[in-house]
Amino acid sequence: MAIAAGCNRSPPAAEDVGVDTVIVLFNRDLRVHDHPALAAACQEARRVVPFFVVEPGLPSGRRGGFLLDCLTDLRASLRRLGGDLIVRQGEVVAETVRLAGELSADAVWASADVSEYARSREKRLAAECKRIHTEFRTFPGVTVVPPGELTPNGGGDHYRVFTPYWRVWSSTRRRPLLPAPARVVTVPGLEPGRIPSSFPGMRIRPVDGSQASLNGHGGSRGVPAGGETAARERLETWLRLCVADYDDGHDDMAGDRTSKLSAYLRFGCVSPLEVVTRAEAEAGGEPFVRQLCWRDFYHQVTFAFPQINRVDYRPRKEEWREDKDALDAWREGQTGIPIVDAGMRQLKSEGWMHNRARMIVASYLVRHLRLDWRAGVEHFFDYLLDGDIANNSGNWQWVAGTGNDTRPNRVLNPIRQAKRFDPEGDYVRRYVPELSHLPDRAVHEPWKLPSPIKNYPKPLTTPPAA
Repeated sequence: MAIAAGCNRSPPAAEDVGVDTVIVLFNRDLRVHDHPALAAACQEARRVVPFFVVEPGLPSGRRGGFLLDCLTDLRASLRRLGGDLIVRQGEVVAETVRLAGELSADAVWASADVSEYARSREKRLAAECKRIHTEFRTFPGVTVVPPGELTPNGGGDHYRVFTPYWRVWSSTRRRPLLPAPARVVTVPGLEPGRIPSSFPGMRIRPVDGSQASLNGHGGSRGVPAGGETAARERLETWLRLCVADYDDGHDDMAGDRTSKLSAYLRFGCVSPLEVVTRAEAEAGGEPFVRQLCWRDFYHQVTFAFPQINRVDYRPRKEEWREDKDALDAWREGQTGIPIVDAGMRQLKSEGWMHNRARMIVASYLVRHLRLDWRAGVEHFFDYLLDGDIANNSGNWQWVAGTGNDTRPNRVLNPIRQAKRFDPEGDYVRRYVPELSHLPDRAVHEPWKLPSPIKNYPKPLTTPPAA
């Protein structure tokens, strides 16, 4: 949906507006720049009510702390524009309809999402709004190209293979980028509500066994501050210093030369369209843009196949083992395979994992331990700051051979991967201190040493040859 280019101007006079009051419901779009629903509301309505509902089931742990940062930053941005973020607690549909009734709102506008839960919520909200004679409308913004907009010429409702999707996606005309509104005029005297200081379950046990409070980003190594301000600062730094080197460096596990924008994209702190548009303008930006296209790809798959987090996209009738001890060892980074353990410990200590490590640890779980990919989806979703249903589930099914990989029997050899992408062993030493004293030649295969390493387990499975 194209939005009028003049949406950054001062709000129109009352006699020029088409509607009086619009509620803009925020979900996965916690920003003011390039926010189509907010921009349209500020252009078309006399009064705009930015709204967020704190409901049961919101992320806990690090992701919950990151979300609280995002909400605090969003409220500050809206207040600088003359508005506010109205916060209520309860169930999203019920609270939104209640506020719409209190304000006699003409419309509720929101960014469209793709998950099964989000789409069910949109349908319920549309029905309830219709019941009270209030318009409900969704806008783009969660992806670069709206899911469902691109379909194969040969038939079908979505692309099942990435490369043809990438070709079409790359040449598709996109909506224009939108600036932040110049001003947000809201309803005077409306009680803004309190952003909570924590969500249930905000204390989790780090890998060292100690307790750490994870409200916000404190108490956990490497966890960034959430919010649009931090996201835009990160984007500026990345584009200025790093994107040109992305193709050469993104698999350098110890160097960690990735954008670290994924959590900000997951919460909509930065527009994916803006990231792509700006990266395309930089020399060497295409490989990075291709990775963002993968994000859109999995969102359009999820839009067409909303059971992606629990049902095989391409059934292969795999017979997965049940082995709680092996699963627990994998979760805790105690498999005895150093590169796998390093990745799993990074996940628990930082709420993030290097993308190459994600592929290695996932392949180890499903190909070597022969455990169900759904256990991996659940664990990643519990800990990842950037965990979302589309990307997390799509990537896991790709590794398991049940998803969109054209080579469903692909197996990643963890030792070969470690020697190629962590040749000096620095990534392993960073997260597996038991091995920090080992020389380069031994750090990835400590079982070959004449004596066992103290406090480090033997491999769960027979290590593959490098």
